[in-house]
Amino acid sequence: MITDEDNSSVIKLSVTDASDERIDRWLSQHCELSRNRIQKLIEQGALSINHQQCTNKKITVSTGDWLQLKIPEVEPFELIPEAIPLDILYEDAYLLVVNKSAGMVVHPAPGHSKGTLVNAILAHCGDQLTGVGGVQRPGIVHRLDKDTTGAMVVAKTEVVLHHLQKQIQAKTAQREYLGVVFGVPKLTANQEWGTIDAPIGRHPKDRKKMAVVPVEKGGRSAITHWRIQERLGNYTLVHYRLDTGRTHQIRVHSALIGTPIVGDVIYGAGRSVGVKLPGQALHARTLRLTHPVTGKEIVAIAPLPPVFETLLQRLRQR
Repeated sequence: MITDEDNSSVIKLSVTDASDERIDRWLSQHCELSRNRIQKLIEQGALSINHQQCTNKKITVSTGDWLQLKIPEVEPFELIPEAIPLDILYEDAYLLVVNKSAGMVVHPAPGHSKGTLVNAILAHCGDQLTGVGGVQRPGIVHRLDKDTTGAMVVAKTEVVLHHLQKQIQAKTAQREYLGVVFGVPKLTANQEWGTIDAPIGRHPKDRKKMAVVPVEKGGRSAITHWRIQERLGNYTLVHYRLDTGRTHQIRVHSALIGTPIVGDVIYGAGRSVGVKLPGQALHARTLRLTHPVTGKEIVAIAPLPPVFETLLQRLRQR
């Protein structure tokens, strides 16, 4: 790769292994850009084949073709980096896994333009972020609610972002949670585990909430597997594993079967448990994924927050 006069980068490649393959697919296999990003660059006239501009992403390449792809300089992200302490569970040149604290919003939104996880990662990673969609920003693979704690993976490059998103969609990446609920989850007598398969969509009356909504009315498939981890009298420590990642999924599904998460003021009853909680008692405990570059398995385990441990001790003493 070389730098052009306008600070853009130019990738120059000679095709030696083509068998009438689409140009966007071939390029995605030979340079560190996602196929979607390459398609947009082609449409913008950034590609030349044998010194002739090409804007057709469906054209096929042949052995002996000479390609030049001009990549504009990465635009700076408009948000200001903030030196906010991060609890990092794993990090390398391609990604990092953080243990998100309660009260931290993942991505800037109206009312939360500062103090977010993205602000913190911008400061922590700096120039390691090679850009997503041409903008120098971190790749948020999945999110956690503001008051949900635990393991979250963030990509430093666009290719890694798309690879990790595909892992979550294909269920090869696993996310496991621990939550304390009111009551005991059960679908039949003495059942220790179960699966909740109920589509989730925006609440028809309260747009700030989610709800179980039929697919024909806009709901999206949502599947949560649960297993009783520990019985605590009128409370239960539950282990959750997600097949999908809908907004508020565990909170909505847990309330659906009559066991709302302790501390959840939106989907729970707001009952006191004698411990001052910063939010719902829900923690992303374990994250398993395959490293997009090395192929090795990464297992990140986020320690329970002290207030979560205090809650468990208090309930065990009852």
